Amino acid sequence: MYHEEMESLVEHIKGLKRIRFFMTFGESYLTHMKCLENVGMLRIDEVEVDGCKIVPLHVLKALLPDPASLGPRTVGKTNIGIVAEGLKAGKKRKIYIYNVCDHQEAYKETKAQAVSYTTGVPAMIGAKLMVEGIYKGKGVYNLEQMDPDPFMDELNKQGLPWQVEELRMEN
Repeated sequence: MYHEEMESLVEHIKGLKRIRFFMTFGESYLTHMKCLENVGMLRIDEVEVDGCKIVPLHVLKALLPDPASLGPRTVGKTNIGIVAEGLKAGKKRKIYIYNVCDHQEAYKETKAQAVSYTTGVPAMIGAKLMVEGIYKGKGVYNLEQMDPDPFMDELNKQGLPWQVEELRMEN
């Protein structure tokens, strides 16, 4: 799946050899998406229906519930993480850094589901670090161009604590 962060990460993290982005979904979600794709409802190009031009995905969006209304009934957790493999102090290392956010806990705190929470909290942290003068500079910067330690510290304080697991290196 394409995600724009891959372009900036490769550009700004020197020595990065490979980057991939994955999202996982439940079987029911995937079945529904496949069905919608098969009947053309995920198309983003215009089609003509009874003399009117429409974009099928726009019609689908108009028919689905407002995402904001899903918060009270969304159950489950998000898991956002990265597997990083490379050298640290001359030794090969492979780690998994991740956080887990519970939809119901996020909703209780913010009246938003965990997907919104895990999008908004990091943006707020970036703004906070800029206002505090910890992140500064003229122009536009991506987060990976900044010192990661203050950001990672704030994740722990602002409701998205992270964990690190050492993974086995494959030969």
